[in-house]
Amino acid sequence: MACLTIWADGRALPVEVEAGALLSDALLHSGHRPDMPCGGRGRCRKCRVQASGALSPLSAAELDALSPAEREAGVRLACCTRILGDARVTAAGDGAVTQICTQGEARAVERLDPMFAALGAAVDIGTTTLAAQLYDRDGLLATAAAPNPQRSFGADVISRIGRSMEGDSPALANCVRQAIAGLLRTLCGQAGRRSEEIDALVLTGNTAMLHLLCGLDVSPLAAAPFQAEELFGKTLPAAELDLPCAPGARAYLPRCMSAFVGADITTALLASGICTGRETRMLTDIGTNGEIALWHQGRLSCCSTAAGPAFEGANLSQGMQGAPGAIDHAWVADGALEVHTIGEAEPAGICGSGVADVLAGLLELGRLDETGLLNEGDDAWPLAPGVAITQGDIRQVQLAKSAVRAGIETLLARAGLAPDALAELAIAGGFGSYLSLDSAAAIGLIPPELKPRCRVLGNAALAGAAMLLRSRPLVDESAALAGAAVTAELATDPVFMEQYVEQMMF
Repeated sequence: MACLTIWADGRALPVEVEAGALLSDALLHSGHRPDMPCGGRGRCRKCRVQASGALSPLSAAELDALSPAEREAGVRLACCTRILGDARVTAAGDGAVTQICTQGEARAVERLDPMFAALGAAVDIGTTTLAAQLYDRDGLLATAAAPNPQRSFGADVISRIGRSMEGDSPALANCVRQAIAGLLRTLCGQAGRRSEEIDALVLTGNTAMLHLLCGLDVSPLAAAPFQAEELFGKTLPAAELDLPCAPGARAYLPRCMSAFVGADITTALLASGICTGRETRMLTDIGTNGEIALWHQGRLSCCSTAAGPAFEGANLSQGMQGAPGAIDHAWVADGALEVHTIGEAEPAGICGSGVADVLAGLLELGRLDETGLLNEGDDAWPLAPGVAITQGDIRQVQLAKSAVRAGIETLLARAGLAPDALAELAIAGGFGSYLSLDSAAAIGLIPPELKPRCRVLGNAALAGAAMLLRSRPLVDESAALAGAAVTAELATDPVFMEQYVEQMMF
């Protein structure tokens, strides 16, 4: 055994670890969350920590990623460093994510019939973030949000499924349960109430997130025919999820549509109201999973595209979440690209909305061609002192945007529709809340002709979950909607494959 001393918040915590253990695993098991959007596979190179003592020699990935000054200062990549004996490490903070959308547009609840007697909470378990709202019989009391701590196991669903199958299922469940419990306490603290008064919850999220929350087997989601063990639409005791609620409190998990179109789309559709009329309308949630639903002639079809975490900033060289210092918007002025950072702080990286703006700006300036190639042989384009977007970053965005756009085009093609047949394109999710529609159209993320018909919903998944919490009759409506949806399998669809290649172009 070896002693690892973890310095965090000015305090030293000695822990015993097995000799040969990865530094990242030791931090995770001690309750710390190193930034590892690649899931600890040494690819993203963002899990930098300061460490010293009996540690393994610098790996090839570290030699490539770390500057001489960083090596001299004892900076290591936590997922590449093994503890050989007594050592010490300074744990980085999780970082405050300021731009988490907790509000969403929702149609009016016609009949109030709450699930709760005293207090109720709605929670959206997103791949990247968590958002929650607290209600009493008179209405909304408080909102709160936090990063999803499962990010340390990988930025996307596929990475987390892999880690779960490798034995990390309990850790994945525990960390998100603890985070939700923290949100519930925060909500009640804001409202001057106690979490033990919460007697009902609605927890929405994609199919994989709900499986990981409940500690269910995710292996059927990892291989064809991609069947989920559970599609939910059921109620559990809150105590089973280790949530600090009233004795006997119940948690409802809404019905998912399929293995990769989850309850978050069910609740987003409920909030959007697009399935209540005769017009042909579409909803898309653009994130690590691009989930799309089409309502046409009284029928609902849907699909999911593996967009990856580029729009969350995770697999970009200087990508980051929406925290102070992230470039979140960019525009062309006087023939140059200008940028804005969250909190007006010194530029530290770039988040998803900033990436879309930057690429749209480079296209406008003629610095980027339609194939995604920076001109004049540039490998990167400087955005601010110390921050640039690289050719590799642009390729990652191309893969993500082509996946989403190809999903949109495929659902339309299967229904025999052109984009201009849509009366509306509703855009849900946190990323969509901050996305410039001009930039989205310019880079081809959405069909340009639909830009005037877009409606930005905000966190519609959370808004729909709150609707269920406040009106029990909507539970059956949402379950019926999800049960009737037809999921398009894009992996074997020739239209999708053709569109995926075509939409790679800007």
